[in-house]
Amino acid sequence: MFVFIFLVVYKLVDIQFIQGDKYRDLGVKRAVENVEIPANRGNVYSADGSLLATSIPKYDIRLDAVQPQNKTFHEYIKPLCDSLAKFTGKPASYHQQRIRKARANKNRYYLIARDIGYSDYLRVRNFPLLELGAIKGGLIVEQNTKREHPMGGIAHRSIGYERVDEDGNVTRAGIDGAYGEEYLKGTNGHRLKQKIGNGQWKPITDYNQTEPKDGYDVYTTIDVNIQDIAHHALLEQLEKYKADHGCVVVMETQTGEVKAIANLGRNSEGNYYERRNYAVWESHEPGSTFKLMALTAALEDKVIDTSDVVDTKNGILSFYGKKVRDSKRGGYGKISIGKAFEVSSNTGIVSAIDQHYRSNPKKFVERLYQMNLNQKLDLPILGEGEPIIPHPDNKKRWSGIALQWMAYGYGVSFTPLQTLTFYNAIANNGEMVKPQFLKEVKEFDETIVPFKKEIINPRICSQETVSKVKQLLKNVVDKEHGTGHKLYSPNFSMAGKTGTCQKDYANKDKLNYISSFAGFFPAENPKYSCIVVIHEPDKSVGYYGADVSGPVFKKIAQKIYTDTPLVDEVETLELVDAKTKSDFDTYFELAQKYKTIMPDVVGMSAMDALALLENMDVEVKVKLNGSGIIKKQSVDKSIKLKKNQVIVLEAS
Repeated sequence: MFVFIFLVVYKLVDIQFIQGDKYRDLGVKRAVENVEIPANRGNVYSADGSLLATSIPKYDIRLDAVQPQNKTFHEYIKPLCDSLAKFTGKPASYHQQRIRKARANKNRYYLIARDIGYSDYLRVRNFPLLELGAIKGGLIVEQNTKREHPMGGIAHRSIGYERVDEDGNVTRAGIDGAYGEEYLKGTNGHRLKQKIGNGQWKPITDYNQTEPKDGYDVYTTIDVNIQDIAHHALLEQLEKYKADHGCVVVMETQTGEVKAIANLGRNSEGNYYERRNYAVWESHEPGSTFKLMALTAALEDKVIDTSDVVDTKNGILSFYGKKVRDSKRGGYGKISIGKAFEVSSNTGIVSAIDQHYRSNPKKFVERLYQMNLNQKLDLPILGEGEPIIPHPDNKKRWSGIALQWMAYGYGVSFTPLQTLTFYNAIANNGEMVKPQFLKEVKEFDETIVPFKKEIINPRICSQETVSKVKQLLKNVVDKEHGTGHKLYSPNFSMAGKTGTCQKDYANKDKLNYISSFAGFFPAENPKYSCIVVIHEPDKSVGYYGADVSGPVFKKIAQKIYTDTPLVDEVETLELVDAKTKSDFDTYFELAQKYKTIMPDVVGMSAMDALALLENMDVEVKVKLNGSGIIKKQSVDKSIKLKKNQVIVLEAS
């Protein structure tokens, strides 16, 4: 027994004095933790300042039922429960029973209100007992943020988000995801919390050790009106043709600013939503829209001219047993290369490319490379698809029919945005600009980072070539034989190219189509370029690009230019009125001088007086009787104001 007692005493001395500091530090580490408080993520705005994505603060209010002293608890429990009854709609007896039970069970983390907004948070924390704070009243406040999109599902994928799953894996989509780390994220704060058992942690104080710093705001190039037009025009056509998915991009020609980007896919119930960013991600064979690239390359190499005649060979050409067919049975006979493009003759374009590049296909491919068609756009939005143009030196991709199939858009692959960038370069007289999603990054009203136009290639081809292909694109719509003539309007000019590409053609049971239309408007002096791509329309309803995608293009173009009201600038609005300036200077001087002292507002307009008093450093309640000019104020000037003091203003 003596030995046992000696060992116990020795161990107590060892723990208390020899290793005391170690165990005390360990106890603090296990019981107290410096918890990170996420900063509010910056807002995402449209070009005109409309809110596209924002972080909304939400609050959980809890009560440490053990913390208040008995006298304090019993004094405030009834008025607290009366206030909670008005707030929740449940009787006061219900709340009193549960809070008393929490105190009896030593519950230090009793939930009062969950996920409430800022105004409700201010209301609840001023309830009896809770207004005493964390030490005397046991108040526990926990803040979190939720990301909301005021436009709902419109452009949801392109506006984007950042999500973290249970394993810590981060998904960053769209603009929000692309610029989150650099600009939107902000700097997190810290707060000390104490472990109170059952895996729960209670804040030690009612303030933060380090306050979080909010992220910057980003202003996108998106135009909410054009975005709304594009979204609903695409949705209507997808529903009409029962298609699997589709996308639309509208780009400003000279700057490359993306004004609208809609991506809609169908779920199992048949409803469409922003499933994936198809415009950026999905690389696929473009079909006939690639004929513009093929023709531009051949014109630039001066191996053909638009007036040269080609034989469409009754609508069928054969290469190594593989056939190229025209959609028109029997073909078009002998026609000019220009007309072959306008009627989208596969055999006509393939025949011209085969004739002039058969012996040197490398020359054709190198010309496409010089026009930057083999390069990704290096977009900030993650997940851009890889452009594919096979090269004769790459034997894995090259075959005996690669050149011919490439001529009418097979064996090559581009995303819709990559295709549009080329069409936009033609509309922009040969200058290829990078698609731009951001205009600037701001902190309040101060511009932190401006974004300017980025030029990929100052001249993809000569002005002579640009002029020729622009006219052909215009003829596709204007001429009666053009594949896009259904879109023609005598009141509005458009230019573009239809595309109808077979999909999964290796398996006839799965054979489907990709319908597209790419172009620009107005045709003479292009302001916008646009591409519409729709995958797997119901073949029984229709699948040609002119029928499926073309109407979406036309509706967007017409609504932008015919439904948008004209704006006249009135020069006299720029004049400075002396009295207005004097009134503002007086108001501004008062606003800067008086922060907690009652100013003299007699003689001021009611609107200015209200604005001045409601922006004081001390919170006051202002009651206005009448309207117009303030004649009388209930609190004399130079009096120090108190919180929640009532000020009555008489106006006439």
